[in-house]
Amino acid sequence: MGLSKAKELAAEKTLDLVEVAPNVNPPVCKIMDYGKHLYRQKKQDQNQRKQQKQTEVKGVRLSLRTSGHDLETKANQARRFFKQRNLVKVSLVFRGRENVHQELGYKKMEDFKKILEGEAVVEQEPKKQGNNLMMILAPSNK
Repeated sequence: MGLSKAKELAAEKTLDLVEVAPNVNPPVCKIMDYGKHLYRQKKQDQNQRKQQKQTEVKGVRLSLRTSGHDLETKANQARRFFKQRNLVKVSLVFRGRENVHQELGYKKMEDFKKILEGEAVVEQEPKKQGNNLMMILAPSNK
């Protein structure tokens, strides 16, 4: 339909002619109440913003002396954080002479990663910061 005829039809119904898809050839327009359309759009945007969750970084602390069963317990805690769509920062603290055996710390981090394999993605590989070894895990998109 031509533009002038569409404008006449919209004026006849006391509504607005609104361009819906400008990038299509020919452009698509709709006859509607533009004020109501803006109001609905605003409400829809508010609901989407309200339902959106900001991700937080939760922490799990390990040590070289953390046993296998305790690793499972810490992994379960990390799983709970993943269900809430949070990131998990795994930190392993070296104390005293443990600092000499950093390779054991990296192995402990690998064990923790293996426990959560399939459920978590490594966002940041283990790296040393002072007396800590840190790694960041994110929930997998499954």
